[in-house]
Amino acid sequence: MKIVVLDGYTLNPGDLSWDGFRALGDVTVYDRTSPDKTIERIGDAAIVITNKTVINEEVLDACVGIKYIGVLATGYNVVDVKKAIEKEIIVTNIPAYGTSAVAQFTLGLLLEVCHRIGDHSRSVYDGDWAKSPDFSYWRYPLIELTGKTMGIIGFGRIGQEVAKVVEALGMNVLVYSRREIESLRSDNVAFANLEEVFAKADVISLHCPLSDDTQGMINKKSIASMKDGVIIINTSRGALIVEEDLAQALNSGKVYGAGLDVVSIEPLPNDNPLLAAKNCIITPHIAWAPQETRKRLMNMAVENLEKFLANTPIHVVNK
Repeated sequence: MKIVVLDGYTLNPGDLSWDGFRALGDVTVYDRTSPDKTIERIGDAAIVITNKTVINEEVLDACVGIKYIGVLATGYNVVDVKKAIEKEIIVTNIPAYGTSAVAQFTLGLLLEVCHRIGDHSRSVYDGDWAKSPDFSYWRYPLIELTGKTMGIIGFGRIGQEVAKVVEALGMNVLVYSRREIESLRSDNVAFANLEEVFAKADVISLHCPLSDDTQGMINKKSIASMKDGVIIINTSRGALIVEEDLAQALNSGKVYGAGLDVVSIEPLPNDNPLLAAKNCIITPHIAWAPQETRKRLMNMAVENLEKFLANTPIHVVNK
């Protein structure tokens, strides 16, 4: 059975193994695949593994041998799921593989905004401490989080894990979610409507999926309703934020700082307004990417295919 991996590099740049897939068929791995090469590379393969390479209607119509599409991520919007259903093609994803890693990274971004550790370390290496008349100095305000309120928008596995982490720092948690989970309420965790989260949170962290309802939810109007000096963290989807509006709010000081691991267009174009914004930390979509997490993802992807081949598919997104 032919198996084609269209864009394997980000999952496995060389520190993991494709042997799990090779045990299941004849595997061809491409590091990256451009749209004009997708149909050619799939050819008559029955199994297609993709991360961000788009499998649209044109591809599905041209590649009639496809029986299974395995997405190497939780989000599966790169696949035309409706068309796959019509063609009786199974599509699977990888749920909940990176919960701890993303929660950890969320905290890392928050702490970097609060302490600017990297900038202060560079200042020391630039000789500023050696020239300082004082034993201590700081280039940015230093912010203590104890007693402040974290607003979490989206309370799935990652949002819940972030709540646990920031509770340990002494923060209060205010949650907006489509459904309230009574068992997760506590002295420090409360549920609220979106307007209340915007109004009361000192830090807002985004952990919701991108949909018609959530796209652009952080915008000029919602930012105006937030506290002066709010901090915004996004490890979810870049398009949740209207980036021009956030850049203006950062430059005016309405938003004190932002920590972003995702942007609306990735890779980040040079004209993104956030690149010129004050107090904005941007990382290249790496919250998911510790080796331990990627290994877990690889193992789950292999298991998804094994189950499909055994006629007991799991993690099917187009049932």
